[in-house]
Amino acid sequence: MSKAVIALHGGAGALSSQTMSAEKERDYRQALDAITRSGQTILADGGNALDAVTQAVRLLEECPLFNAGIGAVFTHQGAHELDASVMDGRSRSAGAVCGVRHIRNPILAARAVMEHSPHVMFTGEGAEQFAFRQGLARVENDFFSTPERYQQLQRALAADGGALLDHDGAAADPIDPDRKFGTVGAVACDSQGNLAAATSTGGMTNKQAGRVGDSPIIGAGCYADNATVAVSCTGTGEVFIRTAAAHEVAALVAYAGLSLEQAAARVVFEQILPLGGSGGLIAVDAAGHVALPFNSEGMYRAVGYVGQAPDVGIYR
Repeated sequence: MSKAVIALHGGAGALSSQTMSAEKERDYRQALDAITRSGQTILADGGNALDAVTQAVRLLEECPLFNAGIGAVFTHQGAHELDASVMDGRSRSAGAVCGVRHIRNPILAARAVMEHSPHVMFTGEGAEQFAFRQGLARVENDFFSTPERYQQLQRALAADGGALLDHDGAAADPIDPDRKFGTVGAVACDSQGNLAAATSTGGMTNKQAGRVGDSPIIGAGCYADNATVAVSCTGTGEVFIRTAAAHEVAALVAYAGLSLEQAAARVVFEQILPLGGSGGLIAVDAAGHVALPFNSEGMYRAVGYVGQAPDVGIYR
């Protein structure tokens, strides 16, 4: 029997440059704790890793504190485009959607792609048509909007025009929302040693319409294989794609004989960082070992072993 565990991340980035709000920090910690406990309950009741990560990421999508689902950032054109992926370590089955604008929970659409189609990834309108045929909830694009994200877009647009970046109103968050890579994700190992990973994002504030990062790309932002590890990434998406970061962790375990912790750290510090990439990842192996390396100043994260209180962190 493996040590059942779930780990979450809610994005990585620079710590706020001004005094942080103790109230906002408490909100983040409480949200991570509650969502981790939800995943722990599934694992404690004999549920599998795939169900645990799907539920955790769905709840992260429903929480406006994080950049996925409700609370997703805006594109340069003032809309929301969402990406998500999921992978089952038992069979290496995977599903992903990208560039969707009307699916309430992109992670559920990614899982539907995995379970109900012969394909791995759908994009845009085709992804939405497929999701709605599966009975998933449709919402208007402004369902994902929050005033805080709109203010972030306005600051980014002003900066593009040569104006100073205005951090007023941004400093309440422990991690500066203007310098944060806001992907969410979960990895889990169930009591049978099965692994799974899930990742979801609203992308980058002020990104060009149609831009896709690493989150929905299997092997870049998400990967799971019972023989090695399950990984979910958050950070500079283009660099995580170029390094095939999630799969690289698995490859270093499989072919170089590294431990989970060694492999994860090597990817984050020796491959991502030299290319100018910032961020981190969460990873778990079939024995229930967990690694959470990041090269940024902070990363919203939590680990919950079944039968233990979740361990929640933001700073180094």
